[in-house]
Amino acid sequence: MYLKRLALTNFKNYELNELEFSPKINCFVGNNGVGKTNILDAIHYLSLTKSFFNNIDSISIRHSEDYFIIQGTFTRDGEEDQIYCAFQRQKQKLLKRNGKEYQKLSDHVGRYPVVMISPADSALITEGSEDRRKFLNKIISQYNAEYLDAVLRYHKALQQRNKLLKDFKSSGKFDIDVLSIWDAQLVKYGSYVFKERENLVNELIPVFQEYYNMISSGKEVVKLKYRSQLSEGNFQETLSNSITKDRFLEYTTVGIHKDDLSLEMNDYSVKSLGSQGQQKSYLVALKLAKFDYIKRKAGFSPVLLLDDIFDKFDSERVEQIIRLVGNDRFGQIFITDTHQNRLQDILASHKTDYKLFKIADNEVVEVNVKTRHTNEAK
Repeated sequence: MYLKRLALTNFKNYELNELEFSPKINCFVGNNGVGKTNILDAIHYLSLTKSFFNNIDSISIRHSEDYFIIQGTFTRDGEEDQIYCAFQRQKQKLLKRNGKEYQKLSDHVGRYPVVMISPADSALITEGSEDRRKFLNKIISQYNAEYLDAVLRYHKALQQRNKLLKDFKSSGKFDIDVLSIWDAQLVKYGSYVFKERENLVNELIPVFQEYYNMISSGKEVVKLKYRSQLSEGNFQETLSNSITKDRFLEYTTVGIHKDDLSLEMNDYSVKSLGSQGQQKSYLVALKLAKFDYIKRKAGFSPVLLLDDIFDKFDSERVEQIIRLVGNDRFGQIFITDTHQNRLQDILASHKTDYKLFKIADNEVVEVNVKTRHTNEAK
């Protein structure tokens, strides 16, 4: 599977733009702030129906305009699918596949999977556990609609249970039977989500460690651990034992909404021990493990989006990453960078098809291409 064409109308800094891509590597070069990342975010929209960076669609509309349109042509097994994504202020987002509108956007998720690696991934290390839970949710949701439904139902039950706890406190009355209704919902959906997350992390660990060793040449030992209160015992019993504490605090203190990932390097937290380059290597390895996992589940390679990932890397690690993603283990790749010569030199040394685009003044111009049939630039 690969993205053959992309057309943008009023999307972020682009008024009108249409591009045709290589099925292998596509590179976008230019100064910071010219819109390289916006191309990748448009591809993310076509795959997952939303921006990688925020959940407010109106932010993605070009300044002073009222709407944006993203259109793309995906090719898979010799067949082409036309995807149309549009948003207008004060209206619902519209998504079509081959002219047919989706009734639920979630029905589209997983059909054309992508994996984005971005400087924004640093939140997985620097921010709280919610970011790491979202990381797990995004992986599983791309191939398992039942999981996404379970997460939504769990959080709906959690909100109701928390509201009850506040009502009990304000009224001075406590009803265990009413509370048990929402406990049953939490146990049902929480137990399912816990097992899916546990299975995911267990499968990610060896692949993640393999990728990190390749990127860092084995200089550090990294670990990934799933932390959940549900692994400590029966969820129903844990909920029952926490009732006194929950009533006092007026919210639910146990459950999968407290889950976390422990990110370690040489037996210490990567947040406290790792340099910027080591932390970035950790995140790249983690995202590449995510890529492999989705590839196994989907049966084909997701599109890989690499946004400015070479910053803070030494030349050895940059070379290792390009060598990794340039082989047949991966499918179509999009790369952004501020250094045109660096990318050209690295790509020229590999037997890989690629296209190079330069971005300036809101215009995207193809400046270089290499295919299996010719090594001449055009």
